[in-house]
Amino acid sequence: MKPEIITSSAPVLSPMPGVSWADTMILNPAIIKDPKSATLHMLFRATGPYPDKKLAEDCSNPYPIFLGYAKSEDNGTTWDADFSRPALAPFVEYDIDKLYILDDEGNKVINYSNGCVEDPRIFEVEGQLYVSAASRMFPPGPYWSETSAEQRSNIPEWSRSANNPFGKSAFTNDTTTVLFKLNLDKLKNKDYDHAFTYVCNLTNSCVDDNRDVFLFSEKMMIDGKLQYVMMHRPHNPELFDPNTHYKTPSIFLAAAENIKDFATNKATHKFLAGSLFDWEEERIGGSWPPIKLGNGEWIFQYHGKTWPGYGYSQSFIILREKENDFPEVIHRCPERLMYVKKDWEMPDKFPCPCLFTTAGIVVDDTLIMSYGAADQYAGIAWANFNEVVTYVRQFDAQGNKQ
Repeated sequence: MKPEIITSSAPVLSPMPGVSWADTMILNPAIIKDPKSATLHMLFRATGPYPDKKLAEDCSNPYPIFLGYAKSEDNGTTWDADFSRPALAPFVEYDIDKLYILDDEGNKVINYSNGCVEDPRIFEVEGQLYVSAASRMFPPGPYWSETSAEQRSNIPEWSRSANNPFGKSAFTNDTTTVLFKLNLDKLKNKDYDHAFTYVCNLTNSCVDDNRDVFLFSEKMMIDGKLQYVMMHRPHNPELFDPNTHYKTPSIFLAAAENIKDFATNKATHKFLAGSLFDWEEERIGGSWPPIKLGNGEWIFQYHGKTWPGYGYSQSFIILREKENDFPEVIHRCPERLMYVKKDWEMPDKFPCPCLFTTAGIVVDDTLIMSYGAADQYAGIAWANFNEVVTYVRQFDAQGNKQ
């Protein structure tokens, strides 16, 4: 029997008029349960026009993307958001010598999150909480605009050549996924200046635009070494696996002995899954970090996109660890289990239907998922976790009913 997934009757968070950094869009939230209480904590993506950060007077307004903070005391039904200031804000600098930041070891490194921090995912590895965010070196313009010149007007002249000091990352302003350490106690006490610590870039946009990136909570034995394991979604799969026949964005795994090696040639990569069904013809990607089931198995939600047509929809995959190798897909649900249905989820600024989850946590026996809808609002969904797992187990790795 298909699991019942209950979604919010209305947005749990909407754009806030008069709040410069959040008056246009609030979407794609990450959530985590407080280990000391029943409180749920959220980081939500937000944006609004920032005329004070224009590169020049004749540029369009930039729309830097921020992370805001909210909390819930009722398992996600209602949320109390802090709109006094962003929890994490990009610097939005344009001078070459200002595009650096200190990492968690005090080293001066390139600040790939200077322009925006998008689509947060929260996860724990070895007792440390992290946030990954798709980031850009410079802020976009109104990115729902069909005019690319307007979207790219706040790109400095020095970066418009591939010979700039930061290469393709600045030249194309493609996505680089950045990792931050998260201090939850600082966050919930609204000490935002000390809640986040820049760690490193997890992907290299000089190689490829890469999003939907997060780590498994445990190391795995791969190639004879105990390694960190990361899920990512490169735009061009052949750059990471020249033998793959998939040409559309697909899900990959990566392994590295050090987290800071993922964006280097020290990491190894392996194709995990590509598009199979009509609702995911254009791309698929992981939606939130895998949840451990036991016996070497993990479940995670993934999204597919087909446009024109379905837009962004969600389903589930179960993985199983392999001895001395990357995990493999053992069950894949071929059906869209979450997709746009309600009026407030319908397309608005963007014509493509979009229901995009960015977190899944289990509280007691309930799977609580947070999502963005219409690229403008934040919603919450609830399902019985065991019913979801049982349903997905009915299908094999190719989505065939067993």
